[in-house]
Amino acid sequence: MTNANYSLYQPANTFVFASKSKMDKDTDVVIAGVPFDLATSGRPGARFAPTAIRQASANLGWEQRRHPWKFSLRRKLKIADVGDVNFSHGDAPGAMQAVREHIGKVMDLGAIPFTFGGDHLVTLPVLQAMVAKRGPVALLHFDAHTDDYSGGSEFDHGSVFYHAREQGLLLDGKVMQLGIRTDHSSKTPFEVIPAEQLWYAKAVDIAERIKQTMGDAPVYLTFDIDCIDPAFAPGTGTPVIGGISPHFILELLRQLQGLNFVGMDVVEVCPAYDHSQITSLLAATLATDMLYLLASQK
Repeated sequence: MTNANYSLYQPANTFVFASKSKMDKDTDVVIAGVPFDLATSGRPGARFAPTAIRQASANLGWEQRRHPWKFSLRRKLKIADVGDVNFSHGDAPGAMQAVREHIGKVMDLGAIPFTFGGDHLVTLPVLQAMVAKRGPVALLHFDAHTDDYSGGSEFDHGSVFYHAREQGLLLDGKVMQLGIRTDHSSKTPFEVIPAEQLWYAKAVDIAERIKQTMGDAPVYLTFDIDCIDPAFAPGTGTPVIGGISPHFILELLRQLQGLNFVGMDVVEVCPAYDHSQITSLLAATLATDMLYLLASQK
């Protein structure tokens, strides 16, 4: 449980597209950071990502609407950035419980949760809390790794989706993992589109394949920044050469209008290994386009 001496949230400079800092019954999307990296197996430091992403987002705020979208985000969505989920330092179980409590509050309002990690473990309590309220979800997962490895502990960012499927959080036949370029030879039930296939693919074709798989199911989108090649995103804990380019990902995301997104996150930004904020800016840009995707649902 969270420490009784702590509030659930720590204040933060709001994401540049947030229209308010407190969520209420009129809120459409709730942004929260989870400054947690105790599950990291590589380079630590993702706990500083929520602040870095918010700071980098200031470079995007001058546009009334983001190119090439045809509408203003602020006119479509009421976005609340509530700051960072609060928990005691070093308390992994308490951190996971705090995330579940936060997501439960968001779900009770009927809003869509948008989370800034932290390492990828933060996705697991998000899914746990969402599924407790609405049942299993489809998963659209961008990453260099499947994070479906069973060898780790409960608090391991490489075992997130192993635990998710063992706990019945994911819809059968509706999990897609894109950009994978590490060992995925285990008997995973998920549909994997490795990076080398995406190198030569057209975004519109991949988008159509995603839409056919997901149908009208509720979809959770989780984006590990190491899906992008480290030439463009060096600030991450477990970089893998041979990744996807930002322009391909942006084109693909924009083709996903029409899916029923019920939650999103961006994880594994590690500012200590970044250069000139390029990874944080990339994460902020991806998050902005993901918000536009949510706005296109309205």
